[in-house]
Amino acid sequence: MWNPADHDTQLGVILCAEDQDSLRTDICDELREAGYGVLEATNGDETLRQIHAATPDLILCDINMPGPNGYEVLAEIRRQRPDLADTPFVFLTALSDAREVVEGKRLGADDYLVKPVDFDLLLATVEARLRQVRRMRDKAAREVSELRQAMARLHQKASDRALEGVTRALDLVAPGMLLLTHCGEVLFANRAARALADESNGLRLGETLSATRPGQAQRLRRALNAVMDANNRSDEVECLRLPRQGERRDLLIIACSLNPPPQEPAAVVLISDPEQRSHIPQQVLARLFGLTPTEARIALALAEGRRSEEVAAQMSISPTTVAFHLRNLFQKTDTRRQSELIAVILTGAMAVALEEKAVHQK
Repeated sequence: MWNPADHDTQLGVILCAEDQDSLRTDICDELREAGYGVLEATNGDETLRQIHAATPDLILCDINMPGPNGYEVLAEIRRQRPDLADTPFVFLTALSDAREVVEGKRLGADDYLVKPVDFDLLLATVEARLRQVRRMRDKAAREVSELRQAMARLHQKASDRALEGVTRALDLVAPGMLLLTHCGEVLFANRAARALADESNGLRLGETLSATRPGQAQRLRRALNAVMDANNRSDEVECLRLPRQGERRDLLIIACSLNPPPQEPAAVVLISDPEQRSHIPQQVLARLFGLTPTEARIALALAEGRRSEEVAAQMSISPTTVAFHLRNLFQKTDTRRQSELIAVILTGAMAVALEEKAVHQK
């Protein structure tokens, strides 16, 4: 079995899922010769086990293999591992029918290699896809850097109290951040916030942040007004869920007061999409806050945008039992309200994700 400690994986780790032993061996030999670390799988079940145990930089996957086929493996990855959303997925197949290519693309495959495999084309495809991912990640890193620079400029005008609140929010949850004046005007919105605040998510971002549907617009306006009119309280936190069309999970919005003078940023707004957020393992959350397994499950469900009654139905327990565990969660996380609890959980998830990313990049 491949051991990352025994290989120089600076170029990246490739998972090769192929049930034909001779072809898989040839592909893996070519990849190793080119300097890649390699993981191998011979069927769909083994592929999923490898993916849940490791984090490959690119996946080469046969379509027709025992167990879950390539399409099913891809669907499972997209469902269970949102943290691999930017990991290139390349199909290997003997089928060159255009309909097969369309189906693979529809499911989210990034590329398609037809057998017999041209190894020069294989290596060129792998290199190009990994280079594309590096560009995307470098761009995201630049976004964070630019945001930090913007915060540094605000330091010249903001009070120490406001700066501490803004910097803390930035360090914990950089994606999906807006800064608002005491009148609700948008001073700054990072790229992630602009992407989430669109019509498909029921939001509109202009001079102010607003919701497109009347009922939700009133709820959002009340929440923002509450944190912008915190009256000398810098710990005011408002949390609300915005339902989206179809079967998409609710968008989560957290607004925090910065308690500044009128001419400076009054609030920071964090927009979180449960379908894109990095997954935090239940056992990790339990260790972070000293939770029982049941408390950790409830906390994660709340952070994923589920309501208390939905949590009760999902776990087949009564709402009274959920309320009992909520009281314990408030005590263990030193929070008083559900909105504060969710903010703390998201903070823990982001801290874990950033730590894992830093370890992976070393």
